[in-house]
Amino acid sequence: MSTLKYAMTLDGKIAASTGHAAWVSSKESRQRVFATRGRTNAIIVGGNTVRRDNPRLTTRQEGGHLPARIVMSRCMHLPEDAELWDVSSAPTTVMTQRGARKDFQRRLEKKGVEIVEFDFLTPKAVMDYCYDRGFLSVLWECGGTLAAPAITSGVIHKVMAFIAPKIIGGVTAPSPVGDMGMVEMTQALNLADVSFEQIGPDMLISGFLQPIPDLQLSVPDGLDELSVQEAESFTEKPTVISFYKAWDPMGALSNFSPHPIEFMNEGVLEHWPGVEHYYQAQKFKGVQDTLAMDVVKKIQEAQSPEEAAQLGRSLAMRRPDLVRADWEDVKLEVMYKALKAKFSKYSGLRSLLLSTSGTILSESSPCDLFWGAGREGEGLNNLGRLLMRLRSHFLKEEQHAEYEPKTSTMNT
Repeated sequence: MSTLKYAMTLDGKIAASTGHAAWVSSKESRQRVFATRGRTNAIIVGGNTVRRDNPRLTTRQEGGHLPARIVMSRCMHLPEDAELWDVSSAPTTVMTQRGARKDFQRRLEKKGVEIVEFDFLTPKAVMDYCYDRGFLSVLWECGGTLAAPAITSGVIHKVMAFIAPKIIGGVTAPSPVGDMGMVEMTQALNLADVSFEQIGPDMLISGFLQPIPDLQLSVPDGLDELSVQEAESFTEKPTVISFYKAWDPMGALSNFSPHPIEFMNEGVLEHWPGVEHYYQAQKFKGVQDTLAMDVVKKIQEAQSPEEAAQLGRSLAMRRPDLVRADWEDVKLEVMYKALKAKFSKYSGLRSLLLSTSGTILSESSPCDLFWGAGREGEGLNNLGRLLMRLRSHFLKEEQHAEYEPKTSTMNT
């Protein structure tokens, strides 16, 4: 999951017009940030943040997990001395354009800072690199200049905004998000599943950015998963909407998206961190073996869907005898049940799924030919098919509700 975190005053400023920003939020809010960092694989900032704030980006706690620190800077116009160049407590990586300030790169490398060059440095390229490195939980603590392209490129899933009851003013005082090219309020991006929490004197508002469907994709080979209503509305083959990584524009469709789900099990409400957690645990449901039951518990407590998947797949490969006997027969329905719980719980996700009506949904994993479509469409695309099946179910529900006779409340 990729989260944008910032603190701002009541009038929407993250610093004074001079750039001074210590401190916008309260001590209690900063402690929450330290705790969040401790659950994060990597923290990303831009060059402006390094120049103005000289942050350490640590958890301020002895021992425990320390996230990797990543600086994005196209031109490498960074200070010679900075807290981040001290890698004795946590590693630092500078990501830059190929060929930028080679002499400065060498000086940083001598200090132990890793340098990664890109042909074209973008938030999406950095997130793809993070994913390949195994950084599955990323916290963006950048300023508005970098936050804007990170949002518009679709790599931000969640926003954590700490709002302090202060007013600083200033025409040139920076705001948390820079120019995104929007000129009308109707273009504003809405958050879904918003929560509010008071932390000390501050208010923390958290929510998920709703992806914007990109329908300009390739045409599919078949219409078999479209509902009758959808298929009849087309004279030509519909558009394909591809999804894969959870931070992509349509990443909320992924079974790895950060959306907890709930189920009633024998009168007890079970909570699962996400679809993948639930799916992997069900491989060993009902197996009366200590190892299997222990792994189910570990999967439910896993910090990320990737960790849950690794736990489930690893045990299934090492001990196939512990996988429930009917797994191959029921696993599609298990996934469908989890997807239905997810999209039923979150109205924003249900609306997103319904907004794809009339299109083919394709899970574009290049390697998983069971759940994904493969590199050239050779995969079964079962995840995409289940989502289209669920979409048809929701469409029928809405159609039924629309035409259901209304009961009169008037006295006769």
